Amino acid sequence: MTKTELLEIILNGENSGTEFKRDTIQNHVLAKELVAFSNFKGGRILLGVEDDGSVVGITRPNVEEWVMTTCRDKIRPEIIPYFEVIHDVEPSKDIAVVTVEPGWTVHRRWHNNHSSYYIRVGTETREPSKEELERLFQQRGSFRLEIRPVGGSSIGDLDMRRLRDYFGRVRGQEMPKDEEELEWEELLKNTEFLNQEDDDILCTVAGLLLFSKNPNRLLPQAGIDAVAYPGTEKDYAAIEHTTLRGPLVGIFKVDGRDTILVESGLVEQAIHFVKRNTGVISDLQEGAIRVERPTYPGEAIREAIVNAVVHRDYLLSATDIELSIYADRLEIISPGRLPNSITPERMRVGCRAARNQLLKDVMRDYGYMEHMGMGIPRKIIKGMLEHNGTEPDLIEDGERFIIRLWKERKK
Repeated sequence: MTKTELLEIILNGENSGTEFKRDTIQNHVLAKELVAFSNFKGGRILLGVEDDGSVVGITRPNVEEWVMTTCRDKIRPEIIPYFEVIHDVEPSKDIAVVTVEPGWTVHRRWHNNHSSYYIRVGTETREPSKEELERLFQQRGSFRLEIRPVGGSSIGDLDMRRLRDYFGRVRGQEMPKDEEELEWEELLKNTEFLNQEDDDILCTVAGLLLFSKNPNRLLPQAGIDAVAYPGTEKDYAAIEHTTLRGPLVGIFKVDGRDTILVESGLVEQAIHFVKRNTGVISDLQEGAIRVERPTYPGEAIREAIVNAVVHRDYLLSATDIELSIYADRLEIISPGRLPNSITPERMRVGCRAARNQLLKDVMRDYGYMEHMGMGIPRKIIKGMLEHNGTEPDLIEDGERFIIRLWKERKK
């Protein structure tokens, strides 16, 4: 970092990624700030700068050794920051810059034989709430919400018809008889659809989402808020507004060589909503022959819906997935940030990382998702380009992820 770059940073003041400190602070205070940055998106501490941006310079002898010792002794797991000193920022006043990258795991401060977690919120460093900490562990891949037991649930909440369809037809394996509850409990615990907590055997989040008779009784966020608007903006006078509820998967039966849908799951309900609110488009082909095609390609719609229900953040308990149809576009909004360092740009080229791996595996078993994990580049992006020449929008907007499909090319 050059002196000019540093002075510009100081001029801009403290923010989500920059903190000013004197080097006379105690080591546990420095550790607290570094932990918060590591648990966020990374950041830097300028040692030798007051909160108001005035330069006082570093005064501590062996400041680099002090910083590195703090990172080793006061942070779990320890971190190794990038350290540099910018000399003569003002006459005879040096500034030490301590930079940390986003952690691959969740870091905590260790002080007085006690662990404390911290996060960065704007210009403040604070302890996270229980929900924020759970989400942080989930983002770092250290916590699997989908296999967490759900209080108040039991094997009786699961739909035996769906379980028989999955283990018998989809997986092709031997199953216990319906009345053999202990054997079913063992099978479902081994496949992580049930989990034991103390003396209770409870359904996991994944078990309820996939196979429950009524997932929303215990997981109110397990649904899709579907709206069709007449124009290009939200409007109280919607064409149709409904809340879709039910387990993710449908019930199927085999009739000869055909597999027939017997009862829709949440995915089928959403697909049917799109079909009845979009219709077809007539194109004039060679020879004045008019050919009808759906407004949006079926595979792109299916992939976008499945992507939403599989990868959304189910820790956000007050928010449904949003499915919105406008006169010029279709939007599917999933609650939560993208998981595990995934970005929209990386998704476009097929980079894969699952927040809910068990949900992903089961949906692949059913054929809702392809086993290559290339649904977004192959089915959504390529599908829309081939269908009407439009490029889908993939947008991470704060605590939500948006897939936007366009009805036609913009004029």
